[in-house]
Amino acid sequence: MTLSIGIIGATGRAGSAITKEAISRGLKVTAFVRSADKAKDMFGDQVTAIQKDAFDIQKKDIADFDVVIDGFATRNAEKAYQHVDLAAKLIELVKNQSKPRLFFILGAGSLEIGNGQRLINRLEKMPNNESFISIPREQFKEYEMLINAKDVNWVAISPSANFVPGDFADYELGDNDLLRNAAGKSEVTMGTVARVIVDEIVEPKHRNERFTVVNK
Repeated sequence: MTLSIGIIGATGRAGSAITKEAISRGLKVTAFVRSADKAKDMFGDQVTAIQKDAFDIQKKDIADFDVVIDGFATRNAEKAYQHVDLAAKLIELVKNQSKPRLFFILGAGSLEIGNGQRLINRLEKMPNNESFISIPREQFKEYEMLINAKDVNWVAISPSANFVPGDFADYELGDNDLLRNAAGKSEVTMGTVARVIVDEIVEPKHRNERFTVVNK
């Protein structure tokens, strides 16, 4: 049976990479987007595009999906709180149901870096961090909310410290520790994350936990 997935933010940088990977793997994709025309330009007739604000999504909109991917992201630091708000909304929509399974893309801030510290602790100490710090702060809150959520079928991925455009590359998976490759870089491309996410959808290996990935 073909898996049916909904992708929130399917025309964004990460969302579009996930959408293209899902299409290539034969999944049935519905894209929740701000502009259906943009989605059509990007994906043609390979997806069903629903033009709807993420915060207007209702239970009936996602009831028939096997998986819903929260690919929402804002670069506006003043709206960083929306990461938490949307996750909370989605959790309420699927509580006490086996499906759809929720798939969240978290930041790297919640990953552990040793000595009881997380990357967010290091970011908090960076000088002149006012322009960006609210986003990792809110994504850390999102992570804390997920690990304390009850009666919800979810999984999450944290990219490496540097999450950059690029194609699929060989990779290494991890659990809660910030990963670095042999060159000492903590970096992963969007193509790699997209492949790993679709792999997890097709063959689930994580349940109610977060994992991470780095390009080798």
